[in-house]
Amino acid sequence: MASDTKTPVVLCWHMHQPSYQDMRTNQFLFPWVYLHTIKDYSDMAAHLEANPDARAVVNFAPVLLEQIETYLVQIERWRHGAGEIGDPLLSALVAEELPETGTPAFLGLMEKSLRANRERIINRYPAYARLAELAELYRAKPELQRYISGRLLSDLLVWYHIGWMGETIRRKSHCIQSLQEKGHNFSMDDRRALLDVIFDVLSGIGPRYRHLAQKGQVELSVSPYTHAMLPLLIDLASAREAMPDIVLPAHSHYPGGEARVGWQLQQAKAVFQRFFGVDPSGCWASEGGLSQATLGLLDVHQFRWTASGDSVVHNSLHRARETDPELPDYGIHRPYTFGESGTSVFFRDDGLSDLIGFTYADWHAKDAVGDLVHHMENIARQGKGKTRHVISVIMDGENAWEYYPENGFHFLDELYRVLADHPTLQLTTYSDLVASPVTEPAHLPHLVAGSWIYGTFSTWIGDPDKNRAWDLLCEAKTHFDRVMDNGSLNSEQKEAAMQQLAICEGSDWFWWFGDYNPAQIVSDFEHLYRRHLVNLYDMIGYPAPPSVFQQLSQGSGEPARGGTMRPGHEADKPA
Repeated sequence: MASDTKTPVVLCWHMHQPSYQDMRTNQFLFPWVYLHTIKDYSDMAAHLEANPDARAVVNFAPVLLEQIETYLVQIERWRHGAGEIGDPLLSALVAEELPETGTPAFLGLMEKSLRANRERIINRYPAYARLAELAELYRAKPELQRYISGRLLSDLLVWYHIGWMGETIRRKSHCIQSLQEKGHNFSMDDRRALLDVIFDVLSGIGPRYRHLAQKGQVELSVSPYTHAMLPLLIDLASAREAMPDIVLPAHSHYPGGEARVGWQLQQAKAVFQRFFGVDPSGCWASEGGLSQATLGLLDVHQFRWTASGDSVVHNSLHRARETDPELPDYGIHRPYTFGESGTSVFFRDDGLSDLIGFTYADWHAKDAVGDLVHHMENIARQGKGKTRHVISVIMDGENAWEYYPENGFHFLDELYRVLADHPTLQLTTYSDLVASPVTEPAHLPHLVAGSWIYGTFSTWIGDPDKNRAWDLLCEAKTHFDRVMDNGSLNSEQKEAAMQQLAICEGSDWFWWFGDYNPAQIVSDFEHLYRRHLVNLYDMIGYPAPPSVFQQLSQGSGEPARGGTMRPGHEADKPA
């Protein structure tokens, strides 16, 4: 509960990965779920466990939780000889035989074992850096490949997983420490011991966060089931509220979008309840994507709070002043309600959040936290009496730490330590602020639809490549609806198709399309999106149209942080 005198601060960490699993083969096409789990989701829990007076909101996308569970099931079955690990990298880590040098399979695994931050991960470990140099020689001099030992790949696989290991695990695990000291020539026993560490970390994620929530230290919240962009599912034209001149897809709307949003929210609550044993009070709508219609559905599904970026409230205040010029500037540091919806809306302080995401990685931890807290203190001083401010830092719980020394260990530890014991700032949760408001919510007649990125939906729609992706989804949904109505599928087939459709509705595919993003990542996500669409057509027994097999996007940009993060303000938008 917030103090009667201190200014409340909410740190909200969003844990999210899209579906990387091919539901037809059960194979994971990319390893980011388990890698971010061992590196980031485990570290984020450990920092809270080490600072019991600190509090935070932790938001999970249900599709992430389900994939962590799938990895656990697959590893356990493999241990008992009853199945394979459906991830090429993780499977290779413990494979009795690895591909021979000079083969495409060897090169593919080698390349995957180098997809890590060069400065912060690879170069941190001299043995890993040497392997990376040897891999570059292997790549550049094909005529030498026959002379390079297969030991390169087995050691590289071990170092890749050591490099991705969370800092809090590295400091406590005798297994990880002994592997680091050994440095090379890893045995099968070494590799299996490493897999055991990975399994233990994955299996601990749910119980650890559940325990933190039961203690009242963490509020757990949820996103739509597959992290779908709800306002666009409801109405593609909602993108015009913040960008009147945006070019929309050829399809005027996503068929049955409002019903799909209801399904996404209901499914999210069911998965959340299964993992954590409680109903979520709050929903971080995917990417803070909100509209008035979305708020109405969040209210119907009994979500007491949601959140977005500060540009959304600025746009909404500007719209309200068109009819009420005397309307006060309530600012971003307070809760709001909009229209008929009773769901409280909090707004991310984009400036503070972006400092963590883009600025502080190269600072000394004490200097970075000191600067951040100084900004918070200045904001707190501006709020007096009944208009006490609420300071919201909302950002993803994974990507930023890759750019910090030791996965953000020193920064996060210092941040929690300073804020937990601050004389005028108090860490709290959104549920506590809704239950015991420190400031009366401001009310506006209408929320102008937008997201935390620039206050618009331009990251997901409007670009020709993104629009083509929407048209492919709309066309698939049209066929899906016809098949669902004609009685050709049994209940089990219908359920599988519903799940597959939800995967196709995820926001991540649209995020990555467009020339702004790096070519390799665009290629990865385009391949995955089209694979998911083909699987959907297979499940409904309808031939996939030729358009699904045509390249959507190429990508040629080099955005900050590889495009995995974006600044919240238009002024900071990359060229």
